[in-house]
Amino acid sequence: MILEICANSYQSAMNAQKAGAHRIELCSELPIGGITPSHGLLKKVMHSLSIPVQVLIRPRSGDFNYSNAEFEIMKENILQCKDRGCAGIVSGVLHTNNNIDIERTRELIELSKPLTFTFHRAFDCVTNPKESLKQLIDLGVDRILTSGLQPNAEKGIELLIKLQQLAKNKLIILPGSGISIENINLFKDSGFKEVHTSASKEISNSNVFFDNTKQTVSDEETILKILYEIKNA
Repeated sequence: MILEICANSYQSAMNAQKAGAHRIELCSELPIGGITPSHGLLKKVMHSLSIPVQVLIRPRSGDFNYSNAEFEIMKENILQCKDRGCAGIVSGVLHTNNNIDIERTRELIELSKPLTFTFHRAFDCVTNPKESLKQLIDLGVDRILTSGLQPNAEKGIELLIKLQQLAKNKLIILPGSGISIENINLFKDSGFKEVHTSASKEISNSNVFFDNTKQTVSDEETILKILYEIKNA
């Protein structure tokens, strides 16, 4: 089983590699679901890490329906990732009715090649997951990051298993959200090939200026414990 760490900072990325994670998804601002990391962060991480780095391409928080200007920004960010030697792109676009925007998603996939393409948790907003799965298979997506349309992957395990069965190895179902040392064996025993987690802990910060958003960092010890369960349980 492959462990992907959702790294929201340079320190998170370094902790993931040091602990032995197989891959990271690099992003910023996890409390709002993650947005595209800065060029400076991407450059620093790519210079320092030897494990594969996938990058979240999401220009803002909120919904997954983007203006023309936002879509152009997404494409520019993908080109930067290709120039930096990233392993994959994590992105996706929906219509206002939460159906997959097939044409725009196809454009992002084609632009991303030869990098792998993961359709992110916009999938958890769709109204018909089985039909959406078929559409993404037809588009040539490599994997879908999803919590099974539930607040966390443990609650969505029934649909996750069903999606995996329907996918028939045509793409990877990547469970994410709320995966921890306490429930990792549920996903291992259910036959998932990969899992996604931030494995994070809060950082104390007494000098809050703008808001009270909690700062987190991927925790090396937590990652080590999850990897132990993956390898030995």
